[in-house]
Amino acid sequence: MRKVRFVLALIVLSASIPLVSGHEQQGKLHELMRQKLSAAQKVLEGIALNDFERIAENGEDLIRISKLAEWRVFKTPRYDLHSDEFRRSADMLVARAKEKNLDGAALAYVEMTLTCVRCHKHVREIRMARLD
Repeated sequence: MRKVRFVLALIVLSASIPLVSGHEQQGKLHELMRQKLSAAQKVLEGIALNDFERIAENGEDLIRISKLAEWRVFKTPRYDLHSDEFRRSADMLVARAKEKNLDGAALAYVEMTLTCVRCHKHVREIRMARLD
């Protein structure tokens, strides 16, 4: 009887481990997205205030965030394409800020934002397909 309880306890415990790690992963991803949103808002503030240092600094933060392992939500070619486009736009944003090219930085910011929108749409589509 003790062995049965022990085995049942192990089964229950092992079944809960993926749930815990899944919640932790979701929490890390949520925090990364909050950091990304904050940095993107600071970039926009920098553009509005003609503050090239703020634009470059926060653009570099966006690049750093996008290179973290937790960033990679799905392993699909389309997701990889969106991530690569995001980094290219953020790189362009930083380059234009360092050149003190406000119009170029603003255009890179818009391109980067559109990439975010397309990627989030892709992620929602994948999640909806999984629910079906």
